[in-house]
Amino acid sequence: MQKKIPQRQCMGCRERKAKRELIRVVRCTDGEVRLDFSGKLNGRGAYICPQPECLRAAQKAKALERSLEVPIPDEVYARLSKEMEGGIYG
Repeated sequence: MQKKIPQRQCMGCRERKAKRELIRVVRCTDGEVRLDFSGKLNGRGAYICPQPECLRAAQKAKALERSLEVPIPDEVYARLSKEMEGGIYG
C-alpha cells in the first residue's frame, strides 16, 4: 500500500501541492514570524510555492497575514524572495 502524501495549499496560486514542495512560513508561539525549512517548528503555518509570482500574489492579497493572523515583516518577504532566487527550491 502506498503511503499518503500530505497536501497543502499555496497562499499565492491557491493550488494544492505536496507539503515537501512548498515553503512553510510559521508564526511561532512567541508571535515571531519565521521561515521553517524543516517543517517542524511549533506554531501556526502557511505554505507558499517556491515561485516568485506566487509570492507576489500572496503579498498583494495579504494572504499570509490573514492565514497567520499577524502582520508579516518586510524582512520575511525579502528572505522568501532571496530563497526563491537562490534556486534552493523548485
